[in-house]
Amino acid sequence: MSNNNNKSGKRGRPTVEGSARQAKLATRQAKLANGETISRGRPSNPTSKCQARLAAQAARAAAGVEIKVGRPKGSKKVAEVAA
Repeated sequence: MSNNNNKSGKRGRPTVEGSARQAKLATRQAKLANGETISRGRPSNPTSKCQARLAAQAARAAAGVEIKVGRPKGSKKVAEVAA
């Protein structure tokens, strides 16, 4: 028994040239061709508390300071006493 399906041609749904999606993809390709940047998602707020923390963390990494990940060692005992 052979499972060779030698069908040629394009698979999937056909593209509609005048659709809104195709226009959006064309403008995206044009922006990339012109050297513009395409950003995705929600833009970050550079003055937020989270961005300040991330900037400080990046500065410590650039300075060569050891960055410890995870929970500090002493906090587990404090959680057990509080419970």
